[in-house]
Amino acid sequence: VQLQASGGGLVQAGGSLRVSCESSEGTLGGSTMGWFRQAPGKEREFVTVIAWNSARTHYADSVKGRFTISRDNGNNTVYLQMNSLKPEDTAIYYCVAARFTVWPPPRGSSDYHYWGQGTQVTVSS
Repeated sequence: VQLQASGGGLVQAGGSLRVSCESSEGTLGGSTMGWFRQAPGKEREFVTVIAWNSARTHYADSVKGRFTISRDNGNNTVYLQMNSLKPEDTAIYYCVAARFTVWPPPRGSSDYHYWGQGTQVTVSS
């Protein structure tokens, strides 16, 4: 299984950006999918996840109200719409997938079995 992230780039503070992640296999349609990010010199951190049927989402406090996760299982794709971006949102964004039986799912990076290659998001001040 491969996850291919795209859509990163450079944006000014206050702007918006949408990143996407496409799965190579439709079997991830039954998985929780989400995003982590890693800023230079910092630990990888949880951003958001979405349930397999889009019925539930969960966000880190730092992005709540600004970021929106969605998915299209028919196209094996998960999206992250980022609004009101701040310089501290600058990071490499990684899409992830895993199967969980609890909600909200764990926030540890080691709990997620599938990882994309990451896409760079840079927010200038």
